[in-house]
Amino acid sequence: MRRNKKTELPIKIISHRGASGHRPEHTLASYELGARHGGDFIEMDLVSTKDGHLICRHEQEIGETTDVADRPEFADRRTERTIDGRTVEGFYAQDFTLAEIKTLRARERMAGVRPDNAVMDGTYEIPTLQEVVELALSLTKELGRPIGIYPETKHPAHHVEQGLDLEPPLIAALRGAELVGEEPRVPVFLQSFEAESLRKLAETGLPLVYLMGTEEHWLHHTTPDGLAEVASFAHGIGPHKSLVIPTNEDGSLGEPTDLVRDAHEAGLVVHPYTFRSENHFLPEDLRSDGEPKDYGGFAAEYEAFFDAGVDGVFTDFSRHAFLCREHYLDPQPAK
Repeated sequence: MRRNKKTELPIKIISHRGASGHRPEHTLASYELGARHGGDFIEMDLVSTKDGHLICRHEQEIGETTDVADRPEFADRRTERTIDGRTVEGFYAQDFTLAEIKTLRARERMAGVRPDNAVMDGTYEIPTLQEVVELALSLTKELGRPIGIYPETKHPAHHVEQGLDLEPPLIAALRGAELVGEEPRVPVFLQSFEAESLRKLAETGLPLVYLMGTEEHWLHHTTPDGLAEVASFAHGIGPHKSLVIPTNEDGSLGEPTDLVRDAHEAGLVVHPYTFRSENHFLPEDLRSDGEPKDYGGFAAEYEAFFDAGVDGVFTDFSRHAFLCREHYLDPQPAK
């Protein structure tokens, strides 16, 4: 059933790591473009440096997304660490000061699918949380509409083990920017895959979103009883999109589950992740005849999820999501 633009809140467009389909993810250029393309929120993953500063990276391991491996002065920082049962050899943010991080430059994480982004390797710095907050406030003023932030605490339990808790500096930064209280300067959602981190962030009074993957230990939380538990410490869920609409055995897009309905009955908003426009990421029946990096029928995927009643979408392509949302909410052509 099509939503009524006059009676329902617009679907939120969450710029996943910025406009990461068009710029290397977690860079100020990507965050800015996501907002300019119609995104309502700048989404970022937060990890800590050795000296306790919060920076924006996909993981603590930064060898995949920066040029650190090519920097001989940091060769001795290569190490092996185990996080959430996964052991990876590489370079970890927690072994670098912020000053050292600032000498590095970003690299495209998915160069095979996004070669145009890879051309920009070496161009952009690694941003801090503070820089993203300042960007959101600046864009809010310039664009005349609120550009919110949507930080994720990345592997917070691991950070606790290292004595680099993520929540205190995050809360301090939000308070310092006047983003906590009855009237924050811009909207904020806080997200994590770990419930304990959200409980620590509850003192902010900001909306909290519990992220949910497809592994078995999350499946309980997709049931009515599990969602009622989530509602005791969070205001919404961020499920993998296959938990909302799975794919069929042939890889085509299937029928919606009851997750959105059940979450709404529990008082939770639903923001599934991650929407990407390339054939490589789309269901089989929505792929075009082009290469994996070429765009497919992404509009049909958005419409299916909008029909399912989601309240927002994490997307690498904010412009595509924005245009699909506007057409969905008001399909009449402009006069």
